[in-house]
Amino acid sequence: METKKKYALWNGIILNGTKEMIPEKSKTVLVEGKKIEDIVDGRGCPAGYSVIDLKGKYILPGLINMHVHLPATGKPKKKASDPKKLVKLITRNKLTNKLGIRLCAGYAKTELLSGVTTIRTVGGVADYDTAIRDMVERGELQGPRVIASNMAVSVPGGHMAGSLAYEAKSSEEAAKYVELIARDKPDLIKLMITGGVMDAEVVGEPGVLRMPPEYIKAACDKAHELGMKVAAHVESPDGVLAALENGVDSIEHGARPTEEIIRLLKEKKAYQISTISPALPYALFDRSISHATYEQKENGKIVFDGIIEMAKTCLANGIPVGLGTDTGCPYITHYDMWRELVYYVKYCKVTPAFALYSATLLNATLAGIGDITGSIEKGKMADMIVCGRNPMEDLTALRKLDMVIKEGVIIENPKVKKMPEVERELDKFL
Repeated sequence: METKKKYALWNGIILNGTKEMIPEKSKTVLVEGKKIEDIVDGRGCPAGYSVIDLKGKYILPGLINMHVHLPATGKPKKKASDPKKLVKLITRNKLTNKLGIRLCAGYAKTELLSGVTTIRTVGGVADYDTAIRDMVERGELQGPRVIASNMAVSVPGGHMAGSLAYEAKSSEEAAKYVELIARDKPDLIKLMITGGVMDAEVVGEPGVLRMPPEYIKAACDKAHELGMKVAAHVESPDGVLAALENGVDSIEHGARPTEEIIRLLKEKKAYQISTISPALPYALFDRSISHATYEQKENGKIVFDGIIEMAKTCLANGIPVGLGTDTGCPYITHYDMWRELVYYVKYCKVTPAFALYSATLLNATLAGIGDITGSIEKGKMADMIVCGRNPMEDLTALRKLDMVIKEGVIIENPKVKKMPEVERELDKFL
């Protein structure tokens, strides 16, 4: 890690993160403190700046991961563990809580070292997300910018109920849990509206609607009253409709859209956060590798196809689609955001340039921080990454980075500890 007050990134090729970006040569990025001071023509450098020669490498905005669960690693297991017991264990006293925060802080740092300079958490343990956000902001922890949600709101028997989410038993309780979560000043509220692949009991019923519409409305009304947006875990058309009709701002994951869903997305100015990564192992891996049951694999296919179909339909109708990994699910690590971009190109048929824009400036805009980060522009935070090959030609260039810069602080040759079995299996689907 290197801290310089004023430096010039010289002799690089800029991909600025905007929708119309084209590689820009013969420009120098001037950084002072945490911000991009200017971008100047030519390869000269004003006096007073330390010169960093990028040697013709590519410089682009840091990636933004819009769907992260910090407590989990993504390491695959042959047998699922009980999340309720694990959360109870980790939150039982001050010492274990401290260890839990330290563990999550390490995972946040892994996100940063992999090129993700901002994460948006959507369901975590207790107040760990906001604690880590505040530690990063105070300079006590090296990590990405954190847009935090802390615990989510679910219902008895609902997705992540009792572990990463409170169990609301009435509309009034749903609103009260939003108020409880709001005490730690998170940036958004997360609802678990439907079940997921792991929750489905029979083939053909992934994403069954668990949270009654009146609970959704009560939670959304309270969150909006408190000035917070609402994100919702949704994996079925019924769930998407219930979410949009009752005030949810972003559909996390998604499902096959109907004409009514598209109409509501436009009317409500809502958007989708596409997460192809977590569905892929369930849908496409051999069960001997994924350790999924027959029901989980079949339902995984439904969710996988639904997320992709919704993203493609949203794009065709001018509805924004952000990108996230659902980090923490089996085979979904804290260092593989670049894979989500690869899948977006492969399955949704967008260009690499559009995938890069989606993971940078568009994600920043959807997160409400487009004026702060997401593109290489004068006055914005110096959140950037450098790689040796052109990611607009091959997104796997993002797999190995030469430099990560977060708010002006340079990390050269960042390295993360990887899981060989995860790399081996996921690489088959690039």
